[in-house]
Amino acid sequence: MSTIKKMVRYMLAIERLLELPLSERHEGLEELVVSEFKTTLMMGDDEDLPFDMSYFELGFTSLRITEIKERLETQLGRRISTNVLFNSPTMERLISYLADEVLADIFGPLATNR
Repeated sequence: MSTIKKMVRYMLAIERLLELPLSERHEGLEELVVSEFKTTLMMGDDEDLPFDMSYFELGFTSLRITEIKERLETQLGRRISTNVLFNSPTMERLISYLADEVLADIFGPLATNR
């Protein structure tokens, strides 16, 4: 992917979150994360993906998780801790980490009070 396409994709993910009312940003972030996981598993939009189940129980490998991490970093323009990703391996924990720590400036005080 070219640098320009990466920049546009990054801007769009951040802009989409910022355009949402503060009360709806968590849902927007959730949709972004779920979309990345479903894309990797080649799941349809109508298929459910458990938020509280370990990535590894869902069939992900370390390589696939790293690929998702890199795509999310590109889309969000922020670094994601590999330690957090592997030591708390559920989408539920990842989304909380992103809202509470990585994107705290976008989520504000709502992040810890959802």
